[in-house]
Formats: sequence, structure tokens, C-alpha cells
Amino acid sequence: MTDSTDKSRDTMSYLPRENLFAWLDGLKSDFRVYVPCRKGQSRFYRLYTSPAEDIVIGEARTTEPLKGFFTHAREKVAEGFSPELPGEQDKPFAIVGVKACDLTGFLVQDQVFLNQGCKDPFYGRAREENLIVSADCTLALETCFCLALGHTPYPEAHFDINLSQVEGGFIAEAGSPRGRRILEKYRSLFQQASATSLVEKEKNRSRMVDEVQAGVEASRVPHCDRYEGMVERNYESRLWEEEARGCVECGACNMICPTCHCFLLMDQKAGDEVSRFRQWDSCMLRNFGRVAGDGNPRPRLWMRLRNRFEKKFDFFPKVAGLYACTGCGRCISACPAKIDIRKVLARLVGSE
Repeated sequence: MTDSTDKSRDTMSYLPRENLFAWLDGLKSDFRVYVPCRKGQSRFYRLYTSPAEDIVIGEARTTEPLKGFFTHAREKVAEGFSPELPGEQDKPFAIVGVKACDLTGFLVQDQVFLNQGCKDPFYGRAREENLIVSADCTLALETCFCLALGHTPYPEAHFDINLSQVEGGFIAEAGSPRGRRILEKYRSLFQQASATSLVEKEKNRSRMVDEVQAGVEASRVPHCDRYEGMVERNYESRLWEEEARGCVECGACNMICPTCHCFLLMDQKAGDEVSRFRQWDSCMLRNFGRVAGDGNPRPRLWMRLRNRFEKKFDFFPKVAGLYACTGCGRCISACPAKIDIRKVLARLVGSE
């Protein structure tokens, strides 16, 4: 046994499967706990109340993105001229079973809402107060292509606690001081991780990498090391018009994306009271770019599709050093026109 293996055993714990619900029940005392549940072939977050057979900690990412817990689709951000933040929470929340692609989305969301010199108080509060319990993927969806973006199907950062499914239970790893405090608080439910279970965890992760890689190769999506300059080189290409022909301008690709973050502010009057609301917006919608005098810099649908790719694969790499895509594949599943981001990327790279 190597020294690194000994160190891993000292920093990781084992949660027997029979103790999982006891742990979730304990978390309920301090958090509103959300768990992923399977419905058909999809997975959705649900408020945890009691043990249930449809709760799935591993498997694949949920249909809805994690961002919905941190920036709501519609939320009140001001009441009149009061400096107080509207809305109160009885408890912070704990989200269990979060996958690596959603955690990667934090890189973009944090860049927008925390790292621009003006911290968003709602997003900042949510990031500071709430608990993230992530989990390794144990199956790959046909639309998964995280490896092409340089990411892995298992969390490596941005979690408080991560669960890796192994025989009979889970390997629990703390990723933050808050996570270590939680594991310490419930230490009676955990055991020391054995060398055998740690080896199994690594084998499971390698198997998942192979499964996702097989999907990446089957869909022929190029690796991100070939993306530099591809949008700029194809800025006047006809491929944007060709890809946008079936688009119905529903905005689903933006709403379901873990990194899309654009919003609209609006005021609403009720009697003598005026409140300001923030709601998600979509760059694929015509009114998104409309300015005073009814001008619009992107009046055509294909221009808006091009803008979406430019933002994710040109703008963010230049200003933040990262791609605003996690390879989760949600936009592929959500698009009624079957616009496949993997095929567009292949066309952009293949045009050289």
C-alpha cells in the first residue's frame, strides 16, 4: 500500500447505505434537504421528507440545472426603496447528489455574480449559507460530453461533501471546512474507508470516464483544445442560418443551461407599493436585444444563435479563461428543433 493510499484513508469516510437516510434525517434539523429522484428515465430534485425508493444519489445529472437554487427563475429583489433584502428563509438548503457538470457551472455563475466588483447579495447569500453534497456519476446519458470540455464525470472541487458510490455504501470526502464539520457532527454514522473501497471508487471513476469517452467519440464532438478562434473564423458562415432553421425561439436552451445567467429587471405595482423583480432571460429571444427606439442589433434568429455560441466559446475564454459550457447535454435534450451543440461544435472546428 502506498503512502498516498494511506493518506486517502485518513481523509475519507465510508457511509454504509443503511445509514444514508439516518444522515439525511439528521441534516433536516439544520437544512431544507433536496434529493434527486428518478421518474421514468429522468431525475428531478425533490424536498426530502422521508426515505423513498425513487431517491437516487448516483446515476446521472438531474433534468433541471443546479442554478435554479441560487438564482430563481423569478424573484423579488427590492420592495420600494427599502435597503433590506426581501424574502426570508427559515433554513438554508442542502442539495444532495449534485453532479460535476453542475458544479462546473459555478465557475461561470461566480464570475458573473461575485467576481465583477459588485457582489450580488442574493446569489452571494445562497453560496455562503447552503450545503452542497455532490456525487459521482454512475451512468452516462447519451447527451453527456463533459470530457470534451476538459471536465470529468466525478466532482473534483466546489463541493462541501462528495459521495462516491461503492459496494454497500458511499465513500464520503469533505471538500470544505463546512463539509468537515458536518462529517464530524455525524461521525457515528460513518466508518473509516477501507483500502478496498477506495480502490473500487477509482475503478468506478475510470469506468465512467470510458463510458463518457465512448459517447464523445460516437457523437464526434471535438475536444476543447481545438475551439480557440473557431467562432471568430466562422462569424460570417452560413452554418448559423442553416442550424437556426428549425429553431422555434422557445429559449429552452438558455433556461436549462447551468451556466446561462442573463436576467431581466422589471417593476410591478400593487396598490401604492412598487416591487422590483428579476427573472431569467434568454439571448435567443428577439426582445432580448431590443433597445430604445425599437432598434435591435440581432434582429435575425441566426444572429442570436451565433451570439449564444460566441458568448460561450469566444467571449468567456477571452475575459475569464474558461468555456461557458459544461458538456451536460441538457440543451440537446430540451431543444424541440433538435439543434445539437455537439454537431455545431464539430462543424465549427471542421470548417478549418
